[in-house]
Amino acid sequence: MPYQAVVHPEPPDGGWGWMVVLAAFIQSALVFGVIRSFGVFFVEFVEYFDELSRRISWITSIGIAVQQFVSPVSSALSTRYGARPVVMAGGFFSSLGLFLASFATSLAHLYLCIGLLSGFGWALVFTPSMASMARYFKARRTLATGLALTGVGLSSFAFSPLFQFLVDTYAWRGALMIVAGMSSNLVVCGALIRPLTLKEDLAGPSRGDSSGMCLKKFSSLFGLHLLSHWPFMRFVLAITLINTGYFIPYVHLVARARELGFDEYKAAFLMSVAAMADLCGRLFSGWLGNCRTFHLIHILVTWTSLTGISLVLIPWGHSYPLLVTISLCYGFFSGALTPVVFSIIPEIVGIKNIFSAMGLLQMIESIGGLLGAPLSGFLKDVTGDYMASFLTAGSFILAGSLVLVTLPNFSTCLTRPAPQEPDTRMEGGGDSPLRTAPVPVEAPLPYESPPYEAILKAKKALPNS
Repeated sequence: MPYQAVVHPEPPDGGWGWMVVLAAFIQSALVFGVIRSFGVFFVEFVEYFDELSRRISWITSIGIAVQQFVSPVSSALSTRYGARPVVMAGGFFSSLGLFLASFATSLAHLYLCIGLLSGFGWALVFTPSMASMARYFKARRTLATGLALTGVGLSSFAFSPLFQFLVDTYAWRGALMIVAGMSSNLVVCGALIRPLTLKEDLAGPSRGDSSGMCLKKFSSLFGLHLLSHWPFMRFVLAITLINTGYFIPYVHLVARARELGFDEYKAAFLMSVAAMADLCGRLFSGWLGNCRTFHLIHILVTWTSLTGISLVLIPWGHSYPLLVTISLCYGFFSGALTPVVFSIIPEIVGIKNIFSAMGLLQMIESIGGLLGAPLSGFLKDVTGDYMASFLTAGSFILAGSLVLVTLPNFSTCLTRPAPQEPDTRMEGGGDSPLRTAPVPVEAPLPYESPPYEAILKAKKALPNS
């Protein structure tokens, strides 16, 4: 029986896609939830290894940097072999790194195990999971993304007290072993990601000059052609500017509250308020995007502008109730913009380029994340307070919103397209072994080969190819 590649005319917008959302929810919790809650181990490492705080801080800094810089590699591997094996391998490496770190005898061991090995695993997990989820949805993409990213907010609540309990009960080595066991569930999450081949994946020529074939394949896997896609590069610039100021409250808001004379419990409560609002913002933004009342770019610019304004207002929050209110606003607005960032990428580059686009975005925006906190700390040291730090952070985010305004179709209103019947006739006519059919949203998707192999076989099946 000849090979038949199942090619779906458009994202199914449901069905097995909700299982992929569940997988993305768990992986966002076990990646960024662990990173956000790693401060519990920070105190233990400072005391056990008798090192300066800034040297201990490099553990998570290296992990985050590796996670973002290696994202293009994870995207290329997912394009070639499919997201499922890549995410499963990433879950193994992240768990292995945390487990080996429990036997660390020096700070260098923690740099290698958590920073490099677990960071590499996190890179293989996050970007392919989010990109795979985006491929399963179209109209409900923002809702699905919002639901998936709530895993970060929920885990931020749960993991900090859980990790503290584990450290108090089993010491930091035993706690790391248990966290490693939790992270091994990322392998199961990867198994839930079924490959999906869309009709758009078949676009483009099937053959090329042999002399440039290797270069074209390399460029295709890593999405290097997107570097000349000016709307996408403007979007990347905007997100990089936003990322420069986005995390400043997580670094300095507690210190700002202590500077105003509030005790450590009131200062820490501000972060809890921001985390609760962050969770609500992600859910609301997902619902709003699903309503299709406004264009996604309009929603993104709105949330980005409000986030920047809330940061600019922090220096004027001299009373505790006012500071709580500003923290609430910042948490809600900053949480709301995150699902829209991931949902709008397919509208800019197309679903075919989603893996490469997310990988490049993660790598380039990490520059802003790495520069933001040191710049904020430098301004505090120079001026003596945090006013310049928060004003600069808010200015970066507002500058990012101005760049977003330059994206195509910003000035046009959203008009819902008329429903179209899927085109089951392939170009070239005739009886082709290539089969396209809509997928029932209530049924799981059939097994398919990894995207790269399925696309090649489908192209060979087309006439005149």
